[in-house]
Amino acid sequence: MLDTLVLSRIQFAANISFHILFPAITMALAWILFFFKLRHQQTGDPVWMRAYRFWVKVFALTFALGVVSGITMSFQFGTNWPGFMETVGNIAGPLLGYEVLTAFFLEATFLGIMLFGIDRVPNWLHTVSALVVAIGTSISAFWILALNSWMQTPAGFEIRDGVVHATSWLEVIFNPSFPYRYTHMMLASGLTAAFFVAGLSAYRILRGDEKLAPRLSLKTGLVMAAVLAPIQAYVGDLHGLNTLEHQPQKIAAMEGIWETERGAPLLLFAIPDEKERTNHLEVAIPHLASLILTHDADGEIRGLDEFKDNHPPVAPLFFGFRIMVGMGILMLLTAWGGCYLLLRRGELPRWTLRVLVGMTFSGWVATLAGWYVTEIGRQPWLVTGVLRTADAVTPLAPANVGFSLTLYLAVYVILMYAYIHTLKVMALKAVKVEEFETESPSAEGSTTSLPGSAEEGSA
Repeated sequence: MLDTLVLSRIQFAANISFHILFPAITMALAWILFFFKLRHQQTGDPVWMRAYRFWVKVFALTFALGVVSGITMSFQFGTNWPGFMETVGNIAGPLLGYEVLTAFFLEATFLGIMLFGIDRVPNWLHTVSALVVAIGTSISAFWILALNSWMQTPAGFEIRDGVVHATSWLEVIFNPSFPYRYTHMMLASGLTAAFFVAGLSAYRILRGDEKLAPRLSLKTGLVMAAVLAPIQAYVGDLHGLNTLEHQPQKIAAMEGIWETERGAPLLLFAIPDEKERTNHLEVAIPHLASLILTHDADGEIRGLDEFKDNHPPVAPLFFGFRIMVGMGILMLLTAWGGCYLLLRRGELPRWTLRVLVGMTFSGWVATLAGWYVTEIGRQPWLVTGVLRTADAVTPLAPANVGFSLTLYLAVYVILMYAYIHTLKVMALKAVKVEEFETESPSAEGSTTSLPGSAEEGSA
């Protein structure tokens, strides 16, 4: 039977994996909703409000699951990882508290106005509420990523009697990896939400929805993804350079580099063998890893041999990184290809719509792969250089942890099925809804003048 440490790590991974799926959508979807609402207020075009009305309900559903799954995260600090709060609670406690005080209550309060106040408060106030919720989601991510980044690259603290105390909150919050990690995560959320919106809109169109709102939403998602994907690639490069400086063992594992070398090749594929400390079936491009990571074709990259037993497991990082990058490239090509077809043909062929439906949750795949690389990459440390994972785990018997893990997994399977099924029901219901507004789209050439609008009107 697996021991308590392994079971606790699996349970935490399961909880964080399920939870992160929903904030990854809502952090950026909130800004899309604000964009829809602002455009409606500016133009008076009803199609913007139709798009808003559908997606605000999707946002509320996703936000609710994010809240529910987030609650279990705090439980685990006490049940599975008591050593974490005992050692670094003076850092983690305030940062988590700030997230609740400055963001969660803000989001929850003004989300109520977004959902139920649309006909009860002035239009400007409703638009401001959408903005406040969007800001709240970004602030929430700010505090969570500040803590996570501090665990990766701790700064601004001292240890007294085995307990961590902050000496500079500015250094704690704005630790060396925070700016890159926060920007990278927000862009990842933008791409996740963009394909989520485009995919669900494509599903509505394939099911016979000829109204303008899903076409507008699809175009918004495609353009958003086309813009953000190359920016994410650039930020990812900066994040990699920062990781090379502060966590070189993580980079070595990601690239499968066992011995320090100059002109390291980029491994497109390999099978890492940690026991033999080598790679099998390598497919490599000479010098490219050094060029990307050091911007010098003959640059030196430190190998895992320099870190002995103080480096993360290689295979999860090696494959996880390639899944993340591969999915990012696929998202870039899909977004650019979709925008090209819209420009050239004025509409998307049905096969492209099917591709977008298949890509609806592609952001989840990339986000989870990146998250695993980040979190597994700091092992064997829970807080790098401060607290080892094995030193923070609960003394509970493996059977207890295994029982709670089984319950968590069962609940998460049910919730995920319910979530996706509900999205499908909401989309099909939206297909059948008739729109009664007769206003034509705004001036020719505007964002609402989408393909087929002349024939479809605003129905």
